[in-house]
Amino acid sequence: MSGTIRTKGGHGRLGSVLSGLAVAVGCVLFLGGFVWGAVLYQPYTVPTDSMTPTLDVGSKILAQRIDGDEVRRGDVVVFTDPLWGSSPMVKRVAAVGGDTVACCDRDGRLTVNGEPVDEPYLRPGPGGRTVASGQDFSVKVPPGNLFLLGDDRHVSLDSRTHMEEAGQGSVPRSTVVGRVDAVVWPAKGLLEPPTGFAGLPGGISRPGPFKALLTAVTAGTALILVGAAYGPVARRLTRRSDGTRPGAREKVGA
Repeated sequence: MSGTIRTKGGHGRLGSVLSGLAVAVGCVLFLGGFVWGAVLYQPYTVPTDSMTPTLDVGSKILAQRIDGDEVRRGDVVVFTDPLWGSSPMVKRVAAVGGDTVACCDRDGRLTVNGEPVDEPYLRPGPGGRTVASGQDFSVKVPPGNLFLLGDDRHVSLDSRTHMEEAGQGSVPRSTVVGRVDAVVWPAKGLLEPPTGFAGLPGGISRPGPFKALLTAVTAGTALILVGAAYGPVARRLTRRSDGTRPGAREKVGA
């Protein structure tokens, strides 16, 4: 006696093969996406409100593991510098080694090498005027260093706070441990590109492979669900086509 459901014209066997293949491919995409993501990205929690409104305090972010030499102006980076504290910090790169960064021009904007930078993520300050900094400054960034600012310039403790120290508040590129690519909680997705820095020499960084990873995981999940659902659906349809009640046991080859 066999409990195997009879197939007609080989369609049942083909369907079983295809469903198994779908599950196998889905597992590869799903697990591969997670493994690839674990290699490329490091999760962090935003420790302060200095990056609002771009990053809220407590947000869960993914930072792509990169070398500090890959950092460009406008990047939001995670870094660790003993002079700034022992825990990882999150700030935006306003200028790189060799730049002269200053604030503010007549329109309240940051300038890099004399070029004004539009920063749409900044919030209006007292009186409703949006300015890149509440204090004026002009700094020549040492080679190999980065000048870092928070997006909430009214509360952020950033390079402006450390301008009396060596490097005039800038930090070595070697302190960077990652470039923030996406916000996963609350789910905001990819960060908006810092287009205000795009016209400066070197341009801006391209987004990491976060979208590709998300697509792989999502597609893998869908294939696994579809492949796993084939068997129960096929058995139900076979019973109905044979006139068998859904709860009855089918005996073949008795």
